[in-house]
Amino acid sequence: MTTIAQSPVEVTGGVDTHKDTHTAAAVDAAGRVLGSAQFPATPAGYHALLAWLTGLGRLVLVGVEGTGAYGAGVARHLRQAGIDLVEVDRPDRKTRRWQGKSDPVDAEAAARAALAARATGVPKQRDGRVEALRNLRVARRSAIRQRADTQRQIHTLVLTAAEPLRTHLRGMRVDQLIAHCAGSAADHADMGQPSTATMIALRSLARRHRTLTAEIIDLDRLITPLVEQINPRLTALHGVGADVAGQLLVTAGDNPERLRSEAAFAMLCGAAPLPASSGRTNRHRLNRGGDRQANAALYRIVLCRLRWDPRTRAYTERRTKEGMSKKEIIRCLKRYIAREIYQILVPATAP
Repeated sequence: MTTIAQSPVEVTGGVDTHKDTHTAAAVDAAGRVLGSAQFPATPAGYHALLAWLTGLGRLVLVGVEGTGAYGAGVARHLRQAGIDLVEVDRPDRKTRRWQGKSDPVDAEAAARAALAARATGVPKQRDGRVEALRNLRVARRSAIRQRADTQRQIHTLVLTAAEPLRTHLRGMRVDQLIAHCAGSAADHADMGQPSTATMIALRSLARRHRTLTAEIIDLDRLITPLVEQINPRLTALHGVGADVAGQLLVTAGDNPERLRSEAAFAMLCGAAPLPASSGRTNRHRLNRGGDRQANAALYRIVLCRLRWDPRTRAYTERRTKEGMSKKEIIRCLKRYIAREIYQILVPATAP
């Protein structure tokens, strides 16, 4: 009597991630549910989650929601264990209306999306220099936003100040206004007077503005050499400075090879026009998706080249004569620049 050895069940997992717990579900190659379980969002929980999935059979793929947020830790653990991962979006509203909403349901949906190859995006790796750059840029972007808010508040106080203080401050440039307010002296005993209280507030805001400016300068001193170390060819491009290059590097991640083509990178940046044809009408529409910060970085490159690059100016003149508007020309240029950037980010697979 001959015994036929059965091959282990091929398991596809799905993970619904939250702040404190992660819920995992598993399906086999035929889509049958093998089970679901909840684990704490800790290193021990990640280990137990992986052990549970591998205990069901041969683990071939795991779909994880939110690998850039709550799922970053479990995604890192699974990747280090050599497990193939895909990034899974949350179920759409139509699916949730029909199936309801719970952690096991969402985990099962993630597993099915990975099994059916509806989710194919490879998550970013978060253990290299680009991740370090991203963290520094988070602090810099926050400081810039707060400094801009502070400057707006200063201008508002000056605008509503009583005369003659308003007249005295309105004619100053921003740097002069900050220096004057930061160095001003006011008698706190007289703070019940609007003019005195205004100067006290302006001095506090001006000193905050100076502190944030110093913080931004310190972060720039760290970010600029780090960008040069990661990809010096990127900053050598016309119109690409450290800030723009840093954003594009963060968008691509530590593993830019996950981007299968320059068209995929353009779509990621929201620079790929979307088809909007119907019947005899053949046209494309503006893409409002993708990473908007990366799209803004491409836009800044375009503005710089429109002013200083002869080739870009010649292209603009030619397209203008063909009847294209300035906005349409800028969209075309962003698409071309996305292709150029991709070939530098992923030189091994560039066409």
